Amino acid sequence: MDRIDPLDARILLALDDDPEATTLALARSLGIARNTVHARLRRLTDGGALRGFSRRVDPVALGYDLVAFVSVAISQASGGSAVAGLRTLPEVVEIHAMTGEYDFLVKVVARDTPDLLRITNMMLTIDGVVRTNTAISLVEAMPMRIRPLLEAAAG
Repeated sequence: MDRIDPLDARILLALDDDPEATTLALARSLGIARNTVHARLRRLTDGGALRGFSRRVDPVALGYDLVAFVSVAISQASGGSAVAGLRTLPEVVEIHAMTGEYDFLVKVVARDTPDLLRITNMMLTIDGVVRTNTAISLVEAMPMRIRPLLEAAAG
């Protein structure tokens, strides 16, 4: 993945301010060539720095009102198959490999607590998953944010 330089950060901040801005509008507001904006956005997208549009969709809008974090312990011999199995569950929205007592921290969305029980029971049927521990999020005190990092990068 390419590093974001100050100009990339300025382009992304402008997009954050107006997500529907055209390449031409971005170029004019930033005082740079349209082709420069287009090429940099393409590079950021192709390089994985600029993620897919679906990451902006709130799961609540799809009926998933509950968020939980599931710590997952796996059999060390089957880490790859455990991750592959977890990825098949549409309610699994993030998986992080961890240090400590558990191997993965899995962010899950569910419709309600019975749905969460269904999801965690399905997780336990996945080859390589040994045990889980679930914590329900009561409220998102601060959503993930990147803007302050972009502002620092933009100078």
